[in-house]
Amino acid sequence: MLPAEAKGPVPVLIMFGWGSMPDEPPFRWPGAYEPKVPPSPEQLIGAGWGYVSLSTASIQADNGAGLTAGIIGLANRGQRRRPDDWGALRAWGWGASRALDYLATLPAVDARRVGIEGVSRYGKAALVAMAFEPRFAVALIGSAGEGGVSPYRRDFGEVVENLTGSGAYHWMAGNFLKYGAAESSFGARTAADLPMDAHHLIALCAPRPVFVSYGIPDNGDALWLDQQGSYMATVAAGPAWRLLGARDLGVAEDYRTATLPPVNHGLLDGELAWRQHDGGHESRTNMGHFIRWAERVMGKK
Repeated sequence: MLPAEAKGPVPVLIMFGWGSMPDEPPFRWPGAYEPKVPPSPEQLIGAGWGYVSLSTASIQADNGAGLTAGIIGLANRGQRRRPDDWGALRAWGWGASRALDYLATLPAVDARRVGIEGVSRYGKAALVAMAFEPRFAVALIGSAGEGGVSPYRRDFGEVVENLTGSGAYHWMAGNFLKYGAAESSFGARTAADLPMDAHHLIALCAPRPVFVSYGIPDNGDALWLDQQGSYMATVAAGPAWRLLGARDLGVAEDYRTATLPPVNHGLLDGELAWRQHDGGHESRTNMGHFIRWAERVMGKK
């Protein structure tokens, strides 16, 4: 979707989800908190941006049974994946890159200013897409939690065993399951044995602009998503931006003692940004802040 009266190529935000377009009612969990701001598509179009609603199901199923189908199954000719093959997060990121290929052919789109967005599992996917696709100019990472922005080694809320021992194992490569093994031929492994952590994934995006967004538990952004730990990981990723001549959050504290900023107080001066809004498990409460920040750090004609 593009603004009808744009006078030139516009920035575009690819949004992971169900592929809902304006004539379809958006999906909402029963009893979900209703933000007091317009839906993200309305905010984007109103600001002169375009957007893409990208259905992850058109790329790779969100379950383990689907690993012999979708792009993972296609690459494996319908066979089960090997331990080092992609999980769904990486497959969805690949699909976003193919969407970017298409957008680059449209004169109405400014292909140098295409961003990626997602919330929850799609926030994880948006971070993976940004890390592995250097053409994405900006990212809005919403409430990504474990497997996204929350540190694996921080023993709080959702942990590695929740991912490896539940229906979420297909998000990662099969090798990830080794780090939730109490007993195995290679012994027991935990998050402490992982060769990387969440801040490394964030740092792979540097020096491009990344906005990390969370809501509050009172309105449905669950405490087990670990807002505090996610802030610590964002602080810990900052040296990558500074190394490459960009600005991070500007926090002088060590990440291990960094205190979560007050709700609705944004750290938005650099190319790495943080803001916890007072809404729920969504990013649209932060969308206006993201748009203004992104236009400033990317430059707007």
